[in-house]
Amino acid sequence: MRFLIRQWTHRNAGVLLAGVAFLLSASMGVSCGGSTQMQTLNMGTVNVSMSDPPSCMAPNGSSTSFKHVFITVRSVQAHIDPRADDNSSNWQELAPQLASQPMQIDLFATPTNCVLAQLGSASLPVGSYQQIRLLLVSNNPAAGAATPTKTNNACAGNGFNCVVLSDNSIHELQLSSQDNTGLKIPPGQIVGGPIQVMAGQSVDLNIDFNACASIVLEGNGTYRLKPTLTAGQVSADNSGIGGLVVDSLTKAPIAGKVLVAIEQTDKMGIDRIVMQAAADANGNFRFCPLPTGTFDIVIDAVNSNNVPYNATVVLNVPNGTNLNTIPLIPETGATAPAVLQGFVTATKGASAATADVTLAALQTVSPGGTSASRQITIPLESIQAVGATPAVDSTESISVDSNTKCPTESPLNANCKQYTLVVPASNPNVGVFSSSGVSYTAPASGDVLFTVDAQAFVPMSGGTADCTPPEVPEAKDTMGQPLKVTAATTTNVARIDFSGCS
Repeated sequence: MRFLIRQWTHRNAGVLLAGVAFLLSASMGVSCGGSTQMQTLNMGTVNVSMSDPPSCMAPNGSSTSFKHVFITVRSVQAHIDPRADDNSSNWQELAPQLASQPMQIDLFATPTNCVLAQLGSASLPVGSYQQIRLLLVSNNPAAGAATPTKTNNACAGNGFNCVVLSDNSIHELQLSSQDNTGLKIPPGQIVGGPIQVMAGQSVDLNIDFNACASIVLEGNGTYRLKPTLTAGQVSADNSGIGGLVVDSLTKAPIAGKVLVAIEQTDKMGIDRIVMQAAADANGNFRFCPLPTGTFDIVIDAVNSNNVPYNATVVLNVPNGTNLNTIPLIPETGATAPAVLQGFVTATKGASAATADVTLAALQTVSPGGTSASRQITIPLESIQAVGATPAVDSTESISVDSNTKCPTESPLNANCKQYTLVVPASNPNVGVFSSSGVSYTAPASGDVLFTVDAQAFVPMSGGTADCTPPEVPEAKDTMGQPLKVTAATTTNVARIDFSGCS
């Protein structure tokens, strides 16, 4: 028996070796093909767009309103690590086309199918992407850097990022670190949570650029970009949320400025503005594209005679909803909205500090039933110059950078800046959405109370939080009483002090 086996092995040695070689070759082929296939299976596609419903006038101190706001984007990137910083590796490029062909975008242009621009697309490794950043073309780019051609640059010698006022004057929009480190969209500003890239699937990512809250008018008359952005994974059909705003008495559109904000609750339990837009002349508004989920809608208005309206809130509105007619209640007897005014200071130890500060006016609403009370952000209005009434603009974004005209008893050596917020002089009209429609609860009677919320950021940083703590709420006036407002009256807010700033 042993002889037969040896004989068989000898005769078939060549065949056996050939078979082994074949199997090894086949195995390698599967391995190589499998590696390529595994790479394909571990990738997904991200399509990036940008939107920005325009809603604002020029910043406080400017005599004319915005006509255009141009930015030039050269890169869009994402990172899986929520702690990744400017110099971290593994930032993934989402729109590689922009590297050689930067895109100049007018943030005040009319959207097409809900978006201002399709920035590009790319294949990314699967994962949960926690941060997004945009990089802009420098206003003074290095030699050889890709830029729009001279004939395609709407800034016409004023850099590649600029504002155009209604008098057609063009002003360079000074960048912080955006041309080097990018405009940040941290985890808290990605609506609906991280961007989920799944194997073999396509994801639509939209970036909303709130131009109105992102431009600071400096004391020397220059305009500076202090970015306010959100992002979110959106549905391909761009369904969104829309409605028609009317006067509750006349049932007609309101002749004046009607602001509509779409909000979601943050980890502090405060409704923050995700997007904001002005209703058109017929009272219509529409937010799209939007991430899947539910939102709160907050609307306020001031008509052409400066008559303010109660803020109207509709809670728990799902994406894809047409709210139809939404009535706003005019404030009986009011000749102008209320004004909140106060100072912000910034210090670093015993020295003055400089900080960019964003301000918001909050009111508490109680929807009733089993729903808990919550704080909502009120869209900031303005007062028109009518007769003897002077114009008053809200200053949502300020730069605390000077120690002149600081209020008495300010911290030693502090920088300071005054702010103004124009708000309704009434309690909100609150509705809760359901499949059968919206049921409203009449505005609460009694005092109209506000909280002013201030958030500090490192100047020239692209949106990095600053100071300790970086957010300060204030609900008292300068007399230590609750922050109560009345129509056509200015209420002075207790001073807001930021310390431990960089």
